[in-house]
Amino acid sequence: MARPERVTEISQQPGYGRGTFLAMGSPCELLVDSDDRTVVASLLDAVATEAWRIEDKFSRYLRGNVVDKINSSKGKAVEIDDETANLLDFAAMLTSLSGGAFDITSGVLREVWQFDGGDNIPDQKAIAAVLRRVGWNKVRWQTPFLTMQKDMQIDLGGIGKEYAVDRAAAILSGYSDAACLVNFGGDIFATGAPSGSDGWQVGIESLNAVSRSKRKTIRLKNGALATSGDSRRFLMKNGVRYSHILNPVTGWPVADAPRSITVAADTCTQAGMLATLAMLQGKHAAGFLEQQAVQHWCYF
Repeated sequence: MARPERVTEISQQPGYGRGTFLAMGSPCELLVDSDDRTVVASLLDAVATEAWRIEDKFSRYLRGNVVDKINSSKGKAVEIDDETANLLDFAAMLTSLSGGAFDITSGVLREVWQFDGGDNIPDQKAIAAVLRRVGWNKVRWQTPFLTMQKDMQIDLGGIGKEYAVDRAAAILSGYSDAACLVNFGGDIFATGAPSGSDGWQVGIESLNAVSRSKRKTIRLKNGALATSGDSRRFLMKNGVRYSHILNPVTGWPVADAPRSITVAADTCTQAGMLATLAMLQGKHAAGFLEQQAVQHWCYF
């Protein structure tokens, strides 16, 4: 897969600086409560460099990184570094908490499911054939070695972007006291409120089956937001909408999944975890989030 040109752009807005770049298949944005272009440029460079480092290391599309080494291991043990081990442990915890409904080995299901807005629904035989290559329980993971069966793969895309946001926020805290907002494709972290404000203005997409997309605006002072949804990736056949959120146990989309879930939490990783686990609950998503006692926005 060709990598887009890696450039950053800065624009000075009234009272703050804005930097943009592309990473992990998403538009990325950094807002800085500063009129000093040099400060904004320095922080943007640090954030973009870290986002690109994480992309290079964990993208399933790139050759030679740790994910590629795992996916091309052909049943042999692969020695895992500490950072990757921490992500694998986190993914394993999500698998346990979800009863197997979250599984980083389920990415191979994309071989039969193409969520392009069309109506091409795969047959059960094709799904069953791919499901034989899915299941974290089939993986041997004993730090620092991971061994997978031949033809199995992992995909860290379900947790990588939120991890990158938290890493960027941690780097910012060591560089400057200026309040910042990190936005990687809708996964967001605010390090503080802009001067003279009660928080950064953030839009939350409100979707439902009968109305157009709407946008709810909130103020984010400190902490994270993460969103999961199917506004752009779905199939539609005979009036039934099939979400791209797949159940790795059945190989089929989660039934009655919300169109969009946004969760607020202390870290983007935590917010993303709760949004993902809620989405896997289908029609019970809102009740699940209420039990977690977290601020959330859930739209069906």
